[in-house]
Amino acid sequence: MSSETKAETQTLTTPSYSSDVDNGIVKDVVLWRRKKINISVLVAATAAWVLMEVFEFNFLTLISWVAILGLASIFLYANMLRLLGKEPPNLLGLEVSEKTTTRIAHTVRAWIEEGIRWLFLVGAEKEWPVFVGAVAGLLSLSYLGSCMDLLTLVYMGTLVGMAVPLTYVKNEDKIKRFVEWLREKHKRYYQIIDEKTIQKIKSRIVKEKKTE
Repeated sequence: MSSETKAETQTLTTPSYSSDVDNGIVKDVVLWRRKKINISVLVAATAAWVLMEVFEFNFLTLISWVAILGLASIFLYANMLRLLGKEPPNLLGLEVSEKTTTRIAHTVRAWIEEGIRWLFLVGAEKEWPVFVGAVAGLLSLSYLGSCMDLLTLVYMGTLVGMAVPLTYVKNEDKIKRFVEWLREKHKRYYQIIDEKTIQKIKSRIVKEKKTE
């Protein structure tokens, strides 16, 4: 086989990774379109929570036992292949590519930038109801954090993250109508508060400045 043919074969068989593919996988998992992956995530999260909360394994102990299980499985698998006269798998070519690490770094940086941008938008540019809602949400999260440890909070977040999007997709029309109803209520209450309190405070300030 010539070098050109090898190059063409490698070009055709090398998988291409992109953010669109990653986003598609995440979307499929969240919407339960890949049930094997969903079940694997739930089983792994539940097993980790049970081992660390119920049986009180610490993190290092759990990681050590997982590593031991992985090593034992690979050892038995390789020796079974040798006994059957087959060539054991060559794992020396396994590596994390520079493209993958760069993509992960860009994703983390984008999340951090989005969080900082959200803080400035809520704190400086949005109306006060948005600010109050954000503070209330953070206080609720703080209260949840005081009621349970980080592992339980992450586990509950995983369950909610696997259940809420699917529920939203199935009941999208009802949820949209409910959100519109809440939005109308919010506008009405905001107008009442604005007329009875904020406008009066503004008029008082203007009058005091004129008298000075």
